[in-house]
Amino acid sequence: MRAVVQRVKSATVSVGEDRIASIGRGLVVFLGVGKEDDPGDLEYLVGKIQHLRIFQDEGEKFNLSLMDVGGEILVVSQFTLFGDCRRGRRPSFTDAADPECALNIYDHFVSRLKEKGLRVQAGRFQAMMMVNVDNDGPVTLLLDSEKRF
Repeated sequence: MRAVVQRVKSATVSVGEDRIASIGRGLVVFLGVGKEDDPGDLEYLVGKIQHLRIFQDEGEKFNLSLMDVGGEILVVSQFTLFGDCRRGRRPSFTDAADPECALNIYDHFVSRLKEKGLRVQAGRFQAMMMVNVDNDGPVTLLLDSEKRF
């Protein structure tokens, strides 16, 4: 699994003219699922994101997690995170999970974050979405599951 995590002041997701999700201060997580991913990868990323200390304390150091600041999470599926651009000019997506598998893992990921007591909103799987992000910092991190290191 691969996640691009952005610290935000706010974010929204729309499908067509309909706003389907909206958060205030927190994190936007663009989540890609690979064909080799398993439940261990999911648990690793859920734990990492839950406790990631990327919010500033009173001394302006990254010492606070999403849970510490009472922030929200917006999760957006993004298979393009597995786009391989090393050859040619068109990305190859052969490492991305098939849609049925990816949807199952994506839904489970969102559920696990909610089970941790976090306030979670989500985009719509396989939809063409307009994502508006008000970056805070900007702070953007790339997280991979353990086996990708």
